Amino acid sequence: MFHDLAPQLFNGLVLGAFYAIVAIGLSLIMNLTGTINMAHGSFMTLAGYLAYSLVLRGTSFWFALIAAPLIAVIVGIAVERTLVRPLYRREPFYSLLMTFGLSLMAEEIFRLIWGPNGVPFSAPAALSGAASLGFMTFPTFRIFIVVVLVITISALAFFLTRTRFGLRLRAAVQDTEMIAALGTNTQVLYAVNFGLGIFLAGIAGVLAAGMLGLSPTSGNALLMPAFVTVIIGGMGSLFGSIVGGLLIGIAISMTTLFIPAASEVSMYVLMAIVLSVRPRGLFGEEGIFG
Repeated sequence: MFHDLAPQLFNGLVLGAFYAIVAIGLSLIMNLTGTINMAHGSFMTLAGYLAYSLVLRGTSFWFALIAAPLIAVIVGIAVERTLVRPLYRREPFYSLLMTFGLSLMAEEIFRLIWGPNGVPFSAPAALSGAASLGFMTFPTFRIFIVVVLVITISALAFFLTRTRFGLRLRAAVQDTEMIAALGTNTQVLYAVNFGLGIFLAGIAGVLAAGMLGLSPTSGNALLMPAFVTVIIGGMGSLFGSIVGGLLIGIAISMTTLFIPAASEVSMYVLMAIVLSVRPRGLFGEEGIFG
């Protein structure tokens, strides 16, 4: 049993790390601006397709892993300035509808440019094969994914807690009007915050494309689990997003091993259990780190 349990558990941790990093991007945007970004998955898909196109034209996977999310950030900031920013002072319902419509448009654009079917996007030769972890062997690319996501989340935590701009972002979540009164350009904060969330989604999108495949709807398939992750972890808590993502990933992987038919519903059962005990989520507080 342990021979089957250990790889499945590690698969759950990898999947949970994906959910966590996407959920962190969603939380950053929602906490500061109140925007429910239903197009978040589309930016993941965009980054994946951009990386695929770059590799197809001869660039290395390593370059595409950084360049594709940065290009997605440029597109995201343009969307924030032209479409999202005018809705900041309105009810969140308006931004939800607008970004939902944007995600539908993005899917059709992806189909027009790259075709309706999935495209092959595999890991580089250096990350192919499997590596021994002592008690089991595991695909090298998935181990690489875990390392990249851990580094990314650690760098984000350092940025938000140890840099002046990151501290301003956290302060803006607590009291935007006070930060503005002290002379901080809140519009720049909004744009950087939105771009940061898109960058996280872009990294996850490129890595997910190499592991799960790439199609016009691939990013949106990870969006609903990411929202559930935010709810379980608690609004306003990045640490909660990490814990929530890992819990969901493990729940899905373990359910797949023992009750495959219930794997999709397991995260909703977990959400119901958490909310029955903690209505605001595990670490739900007002502010980024609660």
